Amino acid sequence: MSKSLPNILIAEDSPNDVEMVLAALEENNLANDVIVVNDGEEALDYLYSRGKYAERPAGLPIVVLLDLKMPKVDGLEVLRILKQDETLKMVPVVMLTSSKEEQDLVASYKLGVNAYVVKPVGFTQFVEAVKKLGVFWALHNGPPPGSMRRSL
Repeated sequence: MSKSLPNILIAEDSPNDVEMVLAALEENNLANDVIVVNDGEEALDYLYSRGKYAERPAGLPIVVLLDLKMPKVDGLEVLRILKQDETLKMVPVVMLTSSKEEQDLVASYKLGVNAYVVKPVGFTQFVEAVKKLGVFWALHNGPPPGSMRRSL
């Protein structure tokens, strides 16, 4: 049985934050449509179907939830690469970060981020914020051109 393409790509290096994001998405039956990568380099490997993702199904995620501060390649550099690539620039990207720095916010929007969400400190608030993000991007927003979206 072949695996369907995930609708949501999460690039996050904090295992705790990944668990909370998945828990929030699971509440809306979206967790089975997610792939998690732990750094910016792995996110790019996934998006460009290279390395361990060379054999993944064709198509693009419906949204990328991208942490700003990650090892190897940070979120701003991943965003810069995505938005400069003709094939990937239409994929919506949401910065999901703990940074409240104005310079990070401004840099993200200058590079073409679709939304910038500061991770709430409390667990309940964090889960609620991610749940709203997942529902909007996976259920309400139209898929980017060329993506292979599975019906939910």
